[in-house]
Amino acid sequence: MLSVGLLNPKSPDNVGSVMRAAGNYAVDAVYYTGSRYPRALASNPGVANTRRSISINIPLSSVNSLIEQASENTQIICVELAEGAISLPEYQHPENALYIFGPEDGNISQAIIDKADAVVYIPTHGCMNLAATVNVLLYDRLAKSSQSVADNQLVRKSRDRNNNLKVRCK
Repeated sequence: MLSVGLLNPKSPDNVGSVMRAAGNYAVDAVYYTGSRYPRALASNPGVANTRRSISINIPLSSVNSLIEQASENTQIICVELAEGAISLPEYQHPENALYIFGPEDGNISQAIIDKADAVVYIPTHGCMNLAATVNVLLYDRLAKSSQSVADNQLVRKSRDRNNNLKVRCK
């Protein structure tokens, strides 16, 4: 089981982009806490839907506690710029994981960090956008996995319908 937890996200654009990443990287579920995201959706009904069809079947659920969403065999991994955290290039992802991401304008609480099986950070010069961080983390997980993804069938399935490019041998 692979899931993503968002602590009190505020931006519908970010949550929509997280959902698109969830679809692209085969996440099973996305959870969020807090009231800022639903309040932002309600106050701005014209916000663009960045979710896309790739993630339409992935549940996006409001929960009171992200920690409680982890089953017994799921490791809780916090993604945060925290002293003592493991650099993402050095981290080996577990098979079953709940990745928890802090809010766009804050950080994960010490209480949640203390319950985590691991805390990882992405070594950048500055902090990243929430959706960008989720994308980088999930790509790293895929890149380090044994899942074979290098074939033309996947390219055809994944690309936009307007893209018919082929690399020609010289």
